Amino acid sequence: METELDGELTGEVVVVGGGVIGLTTAVVLAERGRRVRLWTREPVERTTSVVAGGLWWPYRIEPVALAQAWALRSLDVYEELAARSEETGVRMVEGVLGETAPDEVGAWASARLPGLRAAGPAEYAGTGLWARLPLIDMSVHLPWLRERLAAAGGTVEDRAVTDLAEADAPVVVNCTGLGSRELVPDPAVRPVRGQLVVVENPGIDTWLVSAGAGSGETTYFLPQPGRLLLGGTAEDDVWSDEPDPAVAEAIVRRCAALRPEIAGARVLAHRVGLRPARDAVRLERGTLPDGRRLVHNYGHGGAGVTVAWGCAQEAARLAS
Repeated sequence: METELDGELTGEVVVVGGGVIGLTTAVVLAERGRRVRLWTREPVERTTSVVAGGLWWPYRIEPVALAQAWALRSLDVYEELAARSEETGVRMVEGVLGETAPDEVGAWASARLPGLRAAGPAEYAGTGLWARLPLIDMSVHLPWLRERLAAAGGTVEDRAVTDLAEADAPVVVNCTGLGSRELVPDPAVRPVRGQLVVVENPGIDTWLVSAGAGSGETTYFLPQPGRLLLGGTAEDDVWSDEPDPAVAEAIVRRCAALRPEIAGARVLAHRVGLRPARDAVRLERGTLPDGRRLVHNYGHGGAGVTVAWGCAQEAARLAS
C-alpha cells in the first residue's frame, strides 16, 4: 500500500460524489495530471443532476460575487462545448428570463452576454430579458463527462460511504451535495425540492423562465432534443422525491398559459430532484481527522450546472 508521501507524489485524489459537481471536478483534476478515482453512491445516470433542467444562469446561489465569477468561468467552457453539441449535450439557445429587466442583471452579464436585450411584447407579455445561454442536456452531458474522465485516466467506482475518511487517498474532495448533511456533518445543507414534467415537444425551440421573487413556484419550459421540460417548484426543506400529480397538473397549466400548444402535449415522464441548497456554497480546504487534505465543494442549490467548471477549477487549486 502506498505511503502518504507516495500518494502525494503521484497526485492521487478520491472525489466523492458522482453528480455534475463531482464529475466536473474529477475531470479538471485528472486533466491537470492527478490520479483520480471518483466514488459515487449510484450510477451517474441516476444522480440528482440528471433531473436538472440544464439552463446556465446563476440561480439562488450565494455568495453572489463568487458565484458570478464561477458562472462566467463555466460559461467559457460551455460555449466551447456547444461546438460539439451532439457529443457534449451543450447547445446555445435563445429564450426569455421573465420578470427581469436589463438593468437588474448587473454589469457582469451585460459585458459578457452582448446579446442581452429587453424582450418585446410578442416574446413575453411582462418585463423580460432576451438572452442566448447554454442549455445542457444532462442525459448526454453526464455520461460525456464520465467518458472524458476515463480518457484522462480517471476511474469511476459505484461506492457508498458513511464517512469521508473511508476514502483511501492523500487528498479527498467532497462533492456529495445533500449527502454532506450527514457525511460532514453539515446541518446547513438542506433540500429544495424541484418537480418537473417531461412532454413531447410541440415545436417550441426557445426557452422561458418566469419566477416571482421568493416564490416556491417557477414557470419554465426548456426545449431539449426530443422533448420539452416543464417546471417547476422550489420547495424548501421538502424531502419527498415522489411526483405530486396535483403539482404536475399545475405546472402544465402554468406553462400552457404562456404557450397554449403545451396543453395538448403528451406527457412522457414526471421527475423530482432535491437541490442541495445552503446559505452559501462551501468551497474550501480542510483536513480529515488523520490529517489528510479534505476539500469541500457542495451546497450549489439549483445552480450546480451553472457554476460547475468554475468551482471545479477552484477545488482543483485547493487540492494541490
